[in-house]
Amino acid sequence: MSRIASVLLPLPLPEAFDYAEPEGLELAIGDQVAAPLGPRLVRGVVTALREGAGGNRPLKPIAERLDCPALPPRTLEFVQWAARYSVDAPGAPLAIALRGMRAPLPRPQRRIEPTGKAPARLTPARERVLAAAAAGAESAADLARGAGVSAGVVKGLVDEGVLAVRLVEAELAFPEPDPSRPAPPLNASQAAAAEALKAMADEGGFSAALLDGVTGSGKTEVYLELVRHVLASDPTAQVLILLPEIALTQAVIARIGERFGAPPGEWHSDVAPPARRRVWEAVVAGNCRIVVGARSALFLPFANLRLVVVDEEHDASYKQEEGFIYQGRDMAVLRARLEGAAVVLASATPSLESLRNAETGRYRWLRLAARHGTAQLPEIDLIDLRETPPQSGRWLSQPLVSAVAETLARGEQSLLFLNRRGYAPLVLCRACGERLCAPDTDSWLVEHRYSGRLVCHLTGFSMPKPERCPHCGAKDSLVSIGPGVERVQEEARHLFPEARIAVFSSDTLFDAREARRLVEAMEQGEIDILVATQAAAKGHNFPRLTLVGVVDADLGLRGGDLRAGERTYQLLAQATGRAGRHDRPGRAMLQTYAPDHPVMQALQAQDRDAFVAAEMEGRRLAGLPPFGRLGAVIVSGEDPRSLEDFAKAMAAAAPNAEGVDVYGPADAPLALIRGRRRKRFLVRAERNVDLSAYLATWRARVKPTGSLRVVIDVDPYSFL
Repeated sequence: MSRIASVLLPLPLPEAFDYAEPEGLELAIGDQVAAPLGPRLVRGVVTALREGAGGNRPLKPIAERLDCPALPPRTLEFVQWAARYSVDAPGAPLAIALRGMRAPLPRPQRRIEPTGKAPARLTPARERVLAAAAAGAESAADLARGAGVSAGVVKGLVDEGVLAVRLVEAELAFPEPDPSRPAPPLNASQAAAAEALKAMADEGGFSAALLDGVTGSGKTEVYLELVRHVLASDPTAQVLILLPEIALTQAVIARIGERFGAPPGEWHSDVAPPARRRVWEAVVAGNCRIVVGARSALFLPFANLRLVVVDEEHDASYKQEEGFIYQGRDMAVLRARLEGAAVVLASATPSLESLRNAETGRYRWLRLAARHGTAQLPEIDLIDLRETPPQSGRWLSQPLVSAVAETLARGEQSLLFLNRRGYAPLVLCRACGERLCAPDTDSWLVEHRYSGRLVCHLTGFSMPKPERCPHCGAKDSLVSIGPGVERVQEEARHLFPEARIAVFSSDTLFDAREARRLVEAMEQGEIDILVATQAAAKGHNFPRLTLVGVVDADLGLRGGDLRAGERTYQLLAQATGRAGRHDRPGRAMLQTYAPDHPVMQALQAQDRDAFVAAEMEGRRLAGLPPFGRLGAVIVSGEDPRSLEDFAKAMAAAAPNAEGVDVYGPADAPLALIRGRRRKRFLVRAERNVDLSAYLATWRARVKPTGSLRVVIDVDPYSFL
């Protein structure tokens, strides 16, 4: 045993462990191995090999090389870079990279095929079965259905030896996409953007572009033309298209399948584990050339990744908030840089970070200023709720109700948008004033009337709505405060009893296929009024939708989030952009108590550039992103006194560094979650400061004990 292998384990450990390489094993970097850790064997990946002995004590030998594909070098490099950037243990992103490999293998499929033996008795039914089998029918059920016979007829032929059952392993390869298939025509603006992107990709090496186009301008067709070009230029090239929401996945997959004649690989939480493993193994073998997925698809072991597309790049869903904390958009740029690939960030409302990179020349900036075809941007009106408030106990103002009625009379569709799930966001007791919260958590319980339960959207806790107040015992005293989408639907049904109304939210659609069915129903005109959260506010194209009514336009402006204005503008611009995307003119109406707010004024004037300029100047003066860097340090524990002492000790241990300001510790807005008290530090740094290195140095100076925990969030998006 002459070599030492460093093996990274998918566990929260600070570094790779050294093991002895058994004689004759001949390991290589990236190999998956079984390594002893205490009394068990753990899957790991070889990250380094060197000559030498084990030092003062003999090293444990690696048990075996696993019969699994090796992790490609650039994937392994990305895992290690991601850990350093996010100030986390490298085993955390490795666990994501190996997730598909740990899934069970797809079950072998049963196939029925003729053996060549003639049946003892040939009836018309048996003759039809044999003809179907010869034509390539697969399962027994398919065979019976195709021949129009009962399952017993097929079973009889199997028992007689005329047909045989064969177990077939699932194929790893995905159908090869055909870049030569005809594509929809592009307008002049789209064609110019597509040509610029193709020229960028042809230069080779890393390059980044921001595809900035108004809603309905046809950004998807532009980047699909780039996908076609990349696939045609290199027969081994692979493409990754990232989407922020599972609800968008099925529509995009159908569009890609139609465009290239073959479905792409899917990678998101709604994909069954065996199917994930099939995608993982096909990707590492180079047999899956297009992948459409959520942010975790960045960690797939691509054999030859040449293009990454981040659709709706501004979306907050790209930020992973638990476990391994990372920003998917930024990691996509990092992955493309390490692969020497092109990356395209696409959005109608780009993040300020991406706009700043485009302004300074770090990204190529391609703009689509008009909608595709004859469609025009919708007219946007502000409804001042101070002057025309809804009736008592209602949430839709008279101008919005009248507009919905007019839209229905024309046979067109309306979208009532409220980014709040459930029936009511707060349940309180009118006898004692108690606000119902989840146990050991400061988060309010949200009423869901469909299920009759109160749900905590933070922890997942749920309970039936009680008849008595849990605090004072008063009966029938619990009242629902504020609207959610279920309550808006209830009001719409009361106002428009003849209308076909549906709700689009993550509480009412439990998987991607249900979401796709609802989207198709909306596209085909089977729904008159869609009440929806942000799940329907982006990426969808409803031909008959001409009115968008925003029930509470001020919702995102509440609280102290530094990105509140940016997020609200992005969300409402995306939501209102669903209207009038085809030949019928669109209209959007925003209910607001603050019509003079800069966000509302910018939305009404459809002057994004003025809003961005003002927002950028405020960030520049404060040294906030994109002109500075932010990091959050969250310390938590079960005992308040121990937590207080540890937070003070951590504050005292903060390194002194020029260009870095540390604020805190302060109680987090949600100071109690799952029984753990929380305090937060906020770190602001100049752009030239290595924030990740600073935070890593700080954390190394403190040693939390007992139940105390330290979590670091580089570039935080949530301040709760």
